[in-house]
Amino acid sequence: MSRKYKFLNKSGLYFVSFATVNWIDVFTRSVYFKILEDSVSYCRTQKGMELYCYCFMPSHVHLIFRSANDEPSELLRAFKKHTSKKVIETIENNKQESRREWLLWMFERAGKKKGNITKYQFWQHHNKPIELWSEAVIKQKIDYIHNNPVVSGFVTDPTHWKYSSARNFQDDNTILEIDSTGFLG
Repeated sequence: MSRKYKFLNKSGLYFVSFATVNWIDVFTRSVYFKILEDSVSYCRTQKGMELYCYCFMPSHVHLIFRSANDEPSELLRAFKKHTSKKVIETIENNKQESRREWLLWMFERAGKKKGNITKYQFWQHHNKPIELWSEAVIKQKIDYIHNNPVVSGFVTDPTHWKYSSARNFQDDNTILEIDSTGFLG
């Protein structure tokens, strides 16, 4: 990870983005989105994740979060490790996955390029954590996250993207619960 992007303040509020290797659009089926959803829920209840904003895109994830345990790096590493194993396992066992062989080949190919990977590499290694220090910066990042599906052309309104906290900001908690700082929104 670059020196510029580190979790320096362990109790800070952070914006992070991370993508699949080669920006592969993996999250195109609800079964894969469900893995992200379940993993975030687990991290919230068991690992001390405070989640304030999120968006799951086909090839990447955006989060605004804080680690209640002052371990943001460890929390994100555990999340990425678990989701990568679970998604690859689901792809391997999904007989309906038309891209199964290609996806696994791409993840294996990416893994061979890294000396510390045993077989597959699913996520790119960097997270680019940016500590959020003011209400204005927090709101700017929330707007960026919520408008990502609009800018990408998937929807015309941020609340129409199923896997985004834009819906939570409209009191729709059907996918994930989020925390509130009292001024986000």
